Amino acid sequence: MHRIFGDSPIPRYVQLADVLRERIARGHWTEGGKLPSLEELVREFDVARVTVRQAVDVLAREGLVSPERGRGTFVRPPKPRDRRLHTVTTMGELAELYRDSKPELLNLDEATAAPDLEPDEGKAAPRYFHMRRVHALDGMPYCVISIYLDDRIFRREPKRVRKELVIPLLMSMRGVKIAHARQVLTIGTADVDEAQHLRVAVNSPVGRVRRVFNAPDDTVIYLAEVTYRGDFVRMEVEMKP
Repeated sequence: MHRIFGDSPIPRYVQLADVLRERIARGHWTEGGKLPSLEELVREFDVARVTVRQAVDVLAREGLVSPERGRGTFVRPPKPRDRRLHTVTTMGELAELYRDSKPELLNLDEATAAPDLEPDEGKAAPRYFHMRRVHALDGMPYCVISIYLDDRIFRREPKRVRKELVIPLLMSMRGVKIAHARQVLTIGTADVDEAQHLRVAVNSPVGRVRRVFNAPDDTVIYLAEVTYRGDFVRMEVEMKP
């Protein structure tokens, strides 16, 4: 067994597909380039032929490669992808980030539920409206988001909350003051549910953002847990000399 696989419950072909996908993303095999033969991949990764076939089939279904009978498997042209998740440090920058974004929204479910707040995130509102949705651009889903909104704010504009992006709506509502806001970005891998909604393979890289807005009295009026496709995330930070 090749050392890259280790002792993991994840199917071997899924792990191999991740390795091959990453090589394509890094330009190890360029557009139009030919992947190593089945036999070469079997030898390199010390796996069965069926494992390699299954891994290549995963990439073919994702549109990354094109197997051609009698010729081999070739890397397909990359799909143009606008990486819209940028790191921002002010509410003004966040508003600008959303200004021209008009994603399609798919509401998965909604309920009354309280978020699990960290001790330093603020105090809880009496009641929260919880909504889980998928954002997409040009038919391509790019994030799954779970939103907890102070129910008193939700009841002011329930129809708009369900149909619009919540952050621009919050920033435009009279009487709603965001005194403190912060977000934390971490890198992880997609679970089964996230992979299904984002149309990526299980364990594909994702960016996770936890975003919290507080009212002047420190009440958490908005909390969002967002999972972005890894190929949608771009981190660019200004560095002082």
